[in-house]
Amino acid sequence: QVQLVESGGGLVQPGGSLRLSCAASGSSFSINGMGWYRQAPGKQRELVATMSGGDGTKYADSVKGRFTISRDYAKNTVFLQMNSLKPEDTAVYYCNADVNMAVDGIWTSFGSWGQGTQVTVSS
Repeated sequence: QVQLVESGGGLVQPGGSLRLSCAASGSSFSINGMGWYRQAPGKQRELVATMSGGDGTKYADSVKGRFTISRDYAKNTVFLQMNSLKPEDTAVYYCNADVNMAVDGIWTSFGSWGQGTQVTVSS
């Protein structure tokens, strides 16, 4: 079992900054890509930013130039630096990882999700 735990969410004012962290733990697994998704009340969950195992990055158009994703491969951790925050960034932010594991002798790939951390941007 691979567990992802997010931290760093909270309440910030518009224009402020916040840094999210997500650490994956477990045994006998490897991770390819990691990323961040978010879901606001009444809206679909959307991709925010991802980073592949080769350090390639993708960002949602709405956060380009404001958010930066990074990884610490040795610690199986992904970060999301959020600057110039806007009220519309308010959402629950979820960490995601593409996990490879041997299950009953079969090499299996699946997506693992964290429980989410609340980010609220309000004046």
